[in-house]
Amino acid sequence: MIAKEMTIKNKSGLDSKPAVKFIQKASNYKSGIWIERDERKVNAKSLLGLLSLSIGNGEKIMLIADGEDESQAILELQSYLESGLEEII
Repeated sequence: MIAKEMTIKNKSGLDSKPAVKFIQKASNYKSGIWIERDERKVNAKSLLGLLSLSIGNGEKIMLIADGEDESQAILELQSYLESGLEEII
């Protein structure tokens, strides 16, 4: 298991559009992926789970991966989140 603390830098946080794109990326990995905020941990491949955390701009989260491709998953998902989710149009 690998866990990384990070700060969301997208203006709208991890609302519906960025959450959908993140889920698409997370779903490419065999590992279990979770996001934890304020002692709540949700499956990062679940839209309802992510939206239930109400993650806004500047909020700190813990990105967690556990499984055979956890290292690659953490690196790529962390990079995406730290990019400010710029791929979203």
